Amino acid sequence: MNNWQELSSERGEMNPRKKPKAVIVGGSIAGVSCAHALMLAGWEVVVLEKSHRPPEGSPTGAGLGLNVLSLDIVGSWLGQPEALLSITKPMVSDQNQAVEGRKIVRTLTSDETFNHRSAHWSDLHHLLYRALPPEIFLWGHLFLSFSVSDEKESVSVEAKLLQSDKTIKVVGDLLVAADGCFSSIRQVFYPDLKLRYSGYCAWRGVFEFSGMEDSEIIRNVREAYPKLGKSLYLGLVPGSHNVLFEIPNKRLNWIWYVNQPEPKVQSNSSTMKVTDEMVRELLQEAETVWPSQFVSIMKATKTPFLNIIYDCDPVKQLHWDNVVLIGDAAHPVTPHCSRSTNMSVLDAAVLGKCLKKWGRENLQSALEEYQSIRLPVAAEQVLYSRRVGRIKQGLMLPDRSILDPAKATPEECWELQQSTVPFFGHNPLQAYN
Repeated sequence: MNNWQELSSERGEMNPRKKPKAVIVGGSIAGVSCAHALMLAGWEVVVLEKSHRPPEGSPTGAGLGLNVLSLDIVGSWLGQPEALLSITKPMVSDQNQAVEGRKIVRTLTSDETFNHRSAHWSDLHHLLYRALPPEIFLWGHLFLSFSVSDEKESVSVEAKLLQSDKTIKVVGDLLVAADGCFSSIRQVFYPDLKLRYSGYCAWRGVFEFSGMEDSEIIRNVREAYPKLGKSLYLGLVPGSHNVLFEIPNKRLNWIWYVNQPEPKVQSNSSTMKVTDEMVRELLQEAETVWPSQFVSIMKATKTPFLNIIYDCDPVKQLHWDNVVLIGDAAHPVTPHCSRSTNMSVLDAAVLGKCLKKWGRENLQSALEEYQSIRLPVAAEQVLYSRRVGRIKQGLMLPDRSILDPAKATPEECWELQQSTVPFFGHNPLQAYN
């Protein structure tokens, strides 16, 4: 039994008269992770989510990578670590390759100790959600505002039921902001903080090949990427890079990062609607850049979509009175080091650990310790992921020349590996030894 399983099997001594209560705003992976961690710490939770229903069976989202620590933590929450095996596939290596003339010409880095597992966002969310009591979720509820009592003993949250426009009030001991990179709760404390556009967007898609395992397209792809199903592949050309890996249920996840001016969006969303014409132009351009095997996957994908890549400079504080930030609300991050989901899981686990250790009567001490553990880690990882993205996209950095993948030396390529991210494999339990 690992440390996180031992943690999950314990129960703190809580006030027998009343459990402390947390109101979690946001029902994505950060929110459901926090619900698990806090319930195991002896807290009552309610989750407010503006979506009308859980994304069960939805193709929403794309592939992600879970590191060993996140897998251990999620397994401890579920009480059945083997459940993760059915929705994940191994990614034992991290391969960065130079592409020239639409052909893979050399391997830049090969990290055979990467040791992640791939999953689809909706599969992971479904697994976490189904392991929680359904009655704790208030679907179709839009967060409006909050207020902390004068004596700092409670927090009152107002939300609108979208179906009827009725306003409800939920009172708890703690408000957890898990409302994503456009967090309206974070904006209360950082009104001047703006998301930073990275300079590029990501075309993404998931190609389902069930029933096509012996097709020409799949045979050609597996010939070009022989470790597909066990490796994360990244291809680099001057000024751009792509990503390819397999996720369970006969699916291939692909990404192409494209340098461009910031698109104009109508709402607070990093996902942009695309037209058939945009997709046609994308595929025409891809045929001049990437190997034919990669392009064939793009062409066969039914619904590619466009992500605008944002992050923001690290914040100086993660909690105020009875309010705390977790996940992308605390640290919007670019995707180049597989940080977003892993950071959200770790935030939730550490917050639960701190709340259990200190109890409701010492809430400020608990939040202070959570902040002291997670803030320095998140700050370094956000900035490092930003750096890696700029290197791979051929964007300027003050301390190094622009990367030419075809000519780059091993020293110039070292930072391309995800394992170089600060605190890679970091275990927060060390802070309690």
